[in-house]
Amino acid sequence: MQGLEMSVSADSKAPLALPVTGEWWTQHRGDSPVVATAIHNGHMARDAVRSLFALSEAERLREEDPFTEFLIRDIPNRIVVHRSRFEVDINRPRNGAVYLRPEQAWGLTVWATEPPSDIVEPSLAMHDEYYAMLHSFLAGTERCHGRFVVLDVHSYNHRRAGPGSEPMLPAEAPDINIGTFSMDRRRWSPVVDRLVEALRAFDFPGGRLDVRENIAFQGRGEQTRFIHEHFPNTGCAIAVEFKKIFMDEWTGEPRGDVLLALRRLVRSAVPILLDELEAGR
Repeated sequence: MQGLEMSVSADSKAPLALPVTGEWWTQHRGDSPVVATAIHNGHMARDAVRSLFALSEAERLREEDPFTEFLIRDIPNRIVVHRSRFEVDINRPRNGAVYLRPEQAWGLTVWATEPPSDIVEPSLAMHDEYYAMLHSFLAGTERCHGRFVVLDVHSYNHRRAGPGSEPMLPAEAPDINIGTFSMDRRRWSPVVDRLVEALRAFDFPGGRLDVRENIAFQGRGEQTRFIHEHFPNTGCAIAVEFKKIFMDEWTGEPRGDVLLALRRLVRSAVPILLDELEAGR
């Protein structure tokens, strides 16, 4: 990720990518019931893990969610995971959080040799610690605000056939996919519906965005499931999948203007979510 550190434009001097870090994750706590996470943003892995990878840096980066941290940087409550999903996938159940078989990883052979237990167990321990931290973080948010919304931000590839290939059909690949599978949709419909309306109405450069629910993905990840299990009456976790219109998914090259626009889009959703949480009290 070192090569991705650059200024976005004259509008923002902040680098797109975070510096290389040995941290598992970073968290920022603010006085707000709106939380955002970028749990697949990370690219780092322990040296012992990296030495066993069969995948190149570029192959791993292609299936990670670079720049999702940048999109949520204006949200006061946010959590960013720095470890690669290829070491441990925070958004999978614990028993599938380390990809041991190709079918767990889009058909990719992740390992040159199967990782032994003394490699796997520390990665799974990070999974355990993440969810212990998340529960504490959200319990504090619940104490302060009663109800809360988590924007579980991800991205997805849409040119899987190769560089320069035709993108997925628009009918199957909205610009933003809202995943709601694990939530009580009736309970949280005012929040979700208002968010979708706001995202669709945003004055995005080049035209309004295609925002739909449960099309390319349904929000079946472990994080949203965990939140709805542990905070069934107070926590609304929404999986927000951005199509990689903000970068070249094969080279990793970002489109700074699009990233800035999407960051403004995410920021603009906060007062709308606050209004709906307040109205539902």
